[in-house]
Amino acid sequence: MDRRGSTAEGPAVTEEADLAERFAAVRRHSLALAEPLSAEDQCVQSMPDASPTKWHLAHATWFFEAVVLCPHAPEYRAFDPRFGRLFNSYYESLGPRHPRGQRGLLTRPSLAEVQAYRAVVDEAMSAFISTLVRSNSTGLLPLIELGLQHEQQHQELLLTDILHAMSVNPLRPAVRVGGAPSFEPVPAGWCDHAGGDVTVGHVGTGFAFDNEGPAHAVRLQPYALSRRLVTNSEYQAFVDDGGYRRPEWWLSDGWAAVQAQGWQAPLYWLEDGLEFTLHGAQPRPPDQPVRHLSFYEAAAFAEWAGARLPTEFEWEAAITGSPSPAQAFGIAWQWTRSSYDPYPRYRPPQGPLAEYNGKFMVGQIVLRGSSLATPAGHGRATYRNFFPPAARWQFTGLRLARDL
Repeated sequence: MDRRGSTAEGPAVTEEADLAERFAAVRRHSLALAEPLSAEDQCVQSMPDASPTKWHLAHATWFFEAVVLCPHAPEYRAFDPRFGRLFNSYYESLGPRHPRGQRGLLTRPSLAEVQAYRAVVDEAMSAFISTLVRSNSTGLLPLIELGLQHEQQHQELLLTDILHAMSVNPLRPAVRVGGAPSFEPVPAGWCDHAGGDVTVGHVGTGFAFDNEGPAHAVRLQPYALSRRLVTNSEYQAFVDDGGYRRPEWWLSDGWAAVQAQGWQAPLYWLEDGLEFTLHGAQPRPPDQPVRHLSFYEAAAFAEWAGARLPTEFEWEAAITGSPSPAQAFGIAWQWTRSSYDPYPRYRPPQGPLAEYNGKFMVGQIVLRGSSLATPAGHGRATYRNFFPPAARWQFTGLRLARDL
């Protein structure tokens, strides 16, 4: 899939008078992320799971055109009707699609044409938002907010996908100048939780994706969650102890992946204590959280460490409790031991947006938190990210749990 599923639940979080400004800011940010990249950079697709930068820019634009403008703005006409086939991701109800693994072959339309496409849709959307606000027609505002949240998801994917593309270039080029960001080290330790009946899932009137609800009660056994994320030095100890050579710590599918794909360390670890980042090859600080792990690697480390991964409900209850663990947001998405399943009484929305979430609720693992590539303000305690268990190119790390 192209991104974590999402549909709006409840009214938009944005005040109507601020929506036009927010729309412009989100759209500008996508272009700012792509600005350091050449036209060649923006067309490359390094693996089937990743998409070219140019495709992300066009797809987010197509979403506004196909889901908002064409159905709801009577005067609007599609910029180019052929673009639907190129930039539709997985919406069966919205027509045929170009094969996902061949997006890097789309040298046409050019980057300049995609930028022109964005400009036309931006102008039409700005006029449409103004019309809605003037007429006090608030019913479509949550749909526009959803489009903005969707584009923010693709902003993160834009970065993770171009990082993978640069990582397979022998020149190891940097996307960003300067040193990689660092985070304040946190002492090791545990935050105990008494368990019991807790409510999980989104409540209130703010924006949420449909997979965050309905809120419901779960019963937890007493447990502890580590105060911080697992660090590079801790993961290095696992590697040095034969972590990728000894099957006793691995799930069966994970051990098969290690053997089939030749895993020996996290995805972007290099020789001589370096790691590949958006800033190019950088020293790998021992006290910084480890990133770019698959679920299989996270689970194997936890087994080796005599601990386990938390369930998504344990994670949410601890993060919203007191004292709450550190490093929950803005560093690395954290694998949980929870399959990506619907919450009790979950029902997908009607229409094309039904394809956001429900049909992906099989074979995926839930991650919680947010990463250094997540746009500011996009994360929250109830957010349910999800990826297949072998995925490693995202900014994914782990936090340990244990029973009390």
